[in-house]
Amino acid sequence: MVDVRRVKLPGVGVLHTFVTDDGGKVGVIAHRSGHSDLITFSDDEDGPDSNKVSLRLSEDEAHTLAELLGGTQITESLTALDQIPGLSIDWFTVDYDDHIAGQPLGNPADRGIAGLTVVAVVRGESANPAPAADFKVFPGDTLVVAGTPEKVAKAFAFFRTGELKAKAAIDAPPGG
Repeated sequence: MVDVRRVKLPGVGVLHTFVTDDGGKVGVIAHRSGHSDLITFSDDEDGPDSNKVSLRLSEDEAHTLAELLGGTQITESLTALDQIPGLSIDWFTVDYDDHIAGQPLGNPADRGIAGLTVVAVVRGESANPAPAADFKVFPGDTLVVAGTPEKVAKAFAFFRTGELKAKAAIDAPPGG
């Protein structure tokens, strides 16, 4: 089985990479906008003669390539979830200096983020689905959250700083 590394690219999407049997490195950047980049690359140690290729694919082209390469139903299911309008499912990895580190998870609604759900907390090799409000979060944990993109961003800001950004007054008159 091929070992695939998944790296979140904030504001961009997700990078999936693996190394082939002959030492080649392959990656796919799945952008939030729907298009994907198929890339091959090398490390600096591979020398200046190494080949690098990047190919931009539309969502439909990426789908076609996945089918040609034997795409799985799991990939299809995850792609379908990503296409639900207004839903964002994202991962937040807790660092030592984050506000949430060492704290109970709490209830997002009690913290001013109604409509956000912490689906699970991943710790090491185990997942803690639907954690209770008193579940203590530690550095290295990964929080899996679901909500609107705005609420997910607000939750991530709170997890980092402990502060919620004030909502801008949209209907306020100029200078008021």
